[in-house]
Amino acid sequence: MDYAKQLQELIETVIAQGASDLHLSPGMQPTIRVSGTLTPMLSLPKLTNDDTLGLLGELLSPERKKKFLETQEVDFSYSYGEKARFRGNAYFERGAVGVALRLIPRVIRSIGELNIPSAVEAFAGREQGFFLVVGPVGQGKTTTLAALIQKINLERAEHIITIEDPIEYLFENQKSLIEQREVKIDTADFHAALSSVFRQDVDVLMIGEMRTPETMSTAVTAAETGHLVFSTLHTNNAAQTVDRIIDSFPANQQDQIRVQLAGSLVGILSQRLVPRVSGGLIPACELLINNNAVSNLIREKRTHEIQTVIETGVEEGMIDMNRSLAQLVRSGEITIESAYSRSWSPKTLERLL
Repeated sequence: MDYAKQLQELIETVIAQGASDLHLSPGMQPTIRVSGTLTPMLSLPKLTNDDTLGLLGELLSPERKKKFLETQEVDFSYSYGEKARFRGNAYFERGAVGVALRLIPRVIRSIGELNIPSAVEAFAGREQGFFLVVGPVGQGKTTTLAALIQKINLERAEHIITIEDPIEYLFENQKSLIEQREVKIDTADFHAALSSVFRQDVDVLMIGEMRTPETMSTAVTAAETGHLVFSTLHTNNAAQTVDRIIDSFPANQQDQIRVQLAGSLVGILSQRLVPRVSGGLIPACELLINNNAVSNLIREKRTHEIQTVIETGVEEGMIDMNRSLAQLVRSGEITIESAYSRSWSPKTLERLL
């Protein structure tokens, strides 16, 4: 089989259908995700293990394919000429090879174009601090971070370093100097890259994902020492994010990281992509802006009260997830059913509708 031609046809289908993901799995037809819904390509034959391995061979260099067969999983990026770029992951499942590809748009959209609240743009204007975008997998966290980095790139002369696994959005230098480092290609791991970043005269640092306490600690320290740091976590909301960071450290270090985080954190954006009535997806958001009250709650181990601060902090620009969902329902963007399915407190949402 001509796997290069087959891959080309699959990618062209992804682009034409406006899909976000492509899944290749033995025993199934190639499957795409459109507006959040998985749809198998029923007109195509089911893939065999040889097929998925052959298609993977078109996505990876021979060296990386060999490494994958040894380690049984790999993260990678793939460019389809000037048309498309993908973030990929290959893995073994019951002894067979599976591949998941996420489409990364070539054009970096602005915060406004993404329908993210305009209050988020202010964080791109900060000189220092720690800003997190959180949420489950596939909720647009990286896309939002890219919009913030691009805003800095267009408006300020800064040295920006990104550390990613793999590199997703590709930036072109505008007013800023941007250097993108890919884990396992340009650096051994996140910790190694972060350990050397302080000697690289960096102003803005973007960490693709914080996976270890060492990465979290270095990120917080960077924010404390005059850098603007952006990153992501797979958490649901602001309060859970603060707890996740602190709880990842040994008990004897938690008081120190609590104080550091209280002082360096500038904000946390949690987002969920919700199916739009008119088609496509639209984000619902929670936005925490760190102030004296929030800092005190973090230091005093009262993070369970952060939600109350968000709900009463509208005048300061904070956004409550239920209010965001309710507003989307009232404006006709999403259905009531979609809002309830993504609410952390349906009873509170019911009072707002």
